[in-house]
Amino acid sequence: MRYRTIGTDPATRREVSVLSLGAMLFGSATDEATSYAILDRYVEDGGTFVDTSDNYAFWVDGSQGGQSEELLGRWRRSRGVGTEIVVATKLGARPLAPGTSYTDNAEGLSAKVIRESAERSRERLGVDRLDLLYAHIEDRTVPLEETVGAFGELVAEGTVGLLGASNHRAWRVERARALAAAAGLPGYEVLQYHHSYLHRRPDLPSALDPDGDPGSAGADLLSYLRAEPDLALVAYSPLLKGSYTRPDKPLDPAYDLPSAPRRLAALREVAAETGATVNQVVLAWLIGAELPAIPLVGASSVAQLEESLAAVDLDLTPEQRARLDGTW
Repeated sequence: MRYRTIGTDPATRREVSVLSLGAMLFGSATDEATSYAILDRYVEDGGTFVDTSDNYAFWVDGSQGGQSEELLGRWRRSRGVGTEIVVATKLGARPLAPGTSYTDNAEGLSAKVIRESAERSRERLGVDRLDLLYAHIEDRTVPLEETVGAFGELVAEGTVGLLGASNHRAWRVERARALAAAAGLPGYEVLQYHHSYLHRRPDLPSALDPDGDPGSAGADLLSYLRAEPDLALVAYSPLLKGSYTRPDKPLDPAYDLPSAPRRLAALREVAAETGATVNQVVLAWLIGAELPAIPLVGASSVAQLEESLAAVDLDLTPEQRARLDGTW
């Protein structure tokens, strides 16, 4: 396994594995025994960065979520896991009532919600401090000053370490970080967005924003990250839910761009040259990019996880990387 540091403050920064494990469906669609086996294998291989949310997975059974955090709490206790494993969670997108959705009935990012939701997440996970806490989605009904101040209070109290944002417009992230800096408060240091090798159309309306998908790492966000090298990018759904390799998982229409056939061909060429799978080339491309990302991979079996773990040791040559980067 390889590692990198996220965060800049010596009091809160953490060294994490360059491959993060998503626990979204653990405890719901993925049963407990399988979830434990995947987590155990990930840790055995040196993995130290597990991702969840307080609303995972509300859509499976029409609940409000929390099953993933609860399973991780049970797993941590059963294995004696301590601070060596960094668990990231999110708040702000938990449905306020069973049977509803975050798209129209989310808990939001008020000071009250942030404090109460963070406390419930700590209880479910069985920890005194949340290593990394994300604002899961935007909440434009609450002043950013209130959200920034509430997160800052939790860090000051020692119940939260690092702060992050997911599915936010780049300008909202920058505005929040500027407000935090002006107030002498900690700001977002980790950004979690959908990011993969194939380009994605940024203009298609989404459930969160009629102007397009705020959860994809588009040109504005990538440009912002290049200007702020201390920020870390965590890339969720890097393997497009199987669409790179499974005929029964066609690509989403958002990837129907002129560059897609050429980039897919380049991926297959490099995979053939290296003896790796296409998925492994995608993950290696993300990890070793000029603007590196930490891929966040899901797995419903140990075998799926094994494929992703092997990508960490795949070193693409400068020529292969230039070929992949230069295909438009």
